[in-house]
Amino acid sequence: MSKLALGAAAAALVAATPALAAEASRSTFGTMPDGRSVPAVKLSNANGIETTVIALGATLQSVIMPGRDGKKADVALGYDNLDDYLKQPQYFGSTVGRFANRLGGGRFKLDGKTWQTPINNGANALHGGTLGFDKVLWEVTSVKSGATASVTLRYVSPDGDQGYPGTMTIDATYSLNEKNELTIEYVATTDRPTIANITNHAYWNLSGEGSSGGAMGHVVTIPAESYLPTDAGAIPTGEYRSVAGTVFDFRKPMVIGDRVRDASDEQVSFARGYDHNWVIGRSVTADEHLMARVEDPASGRGFELWSNQPGLQMYSGNFFDATSHGKSKKIYRMGDAVVMEPQIFPDAPNQKDFPSARLAPGETYRNVMTYRLITGTKGAKR
Repeated sequence: MSKLALGAAAAALVAATPALAAEASRSTFGTMPDGRSVPAVKLSNANGIETTVIALGATLQSVIMPGRDGKKADVALGYDNLDDYLKQPQYFGSTVGRFANRLGGGRFKLDGKTWQTPINNGANALHGGTLGFDKVLWEVTSVKSGATASVTLRYVSPDGDQGYPGTMTIDATYSLNEKNELTIEYVATTDRPTIANITNHAYWNLSGEGSSGGAMGHVVTIPAESYLPTDAGAIPTGEYRSVAGTVFDFRKPMVIGDRVRDASDEQVSFARGYDHNWVIGRSVTADEHLMARVEDPASGRGFELWSNQPGLQMYSGNFFDATSHGKSKKIYRMGDAVVMEPQIFPDAPNQKDFPSARLAPGETYRNVMTYRLITGTKGAKR
């Protein structure tokens, strides 16, 4: 064979060799009491990252990733069966809304009218109400493999749902690529003015869910100059308080557990730990910016969290009381996970100096968050 022919054959072989591609595969997670099937979609890449999304609550049910020793662990708290999600919901990896976090008294005023939503957290509303987005069955509208594997789910929230005005259509897209980027994007529209604040409530333990050490040994960095102090009911007071000189200063890497029980700060006593919003910016942006970096020194696992949102709610699992157990069949206790939720500020519709949560017809709500996963393994693609 001539050199020219050999060259052509080699070129054809290279062209025929498929590039690394992330994969998406469908299965069934269980059946709802009314007989509806609950789809599950697994996204995986060549670096050993596997994530599973279930249609109940558009929920991130698992995130499996290797540590520096190459051993894999599921780092997202949750259940291995549908019954537990139905009987003992804990927002594990769920999509929460219409208004994530809290509304004081469950009320908000919009265009001169006051709207009332269900009270489900003391005297306040939490994560959209008693039947929020986390407790409904979403429709899987798209599943794709390729350079980026993805699944898109949709829910149409009717006018008056949980007391909120307007019919809202929400798409939740989970995607995973070969750079180990796990992205969650929420897009919503409405046919009537309403409010929107939608986020994901993943509980992370980078040592592995159910591990004996919990997540309080994780090292956290948050590039925020201020945070939002709250009253005893976890409703922001409206103040932007500097983190300087406080236990809320994570501008340099800090171990969560070093200060999470520091009762000398009234704010820690109110929340039994951290359950506050850090101010990354004052408005939603077009592009993503760094929200936090979380690292587990023991396993080498970690992530950088990027988003277009102005606020980051960090919750240190303060109310786990050993009444539920997860996929590892280990009970979940206080401090067994950390939650990082990009969002508009809590109680924003009732606070004149907070970013607006108003969504009108013709506008599009968008919250995009990207977890740049760190496996700690040599040669892993980043």
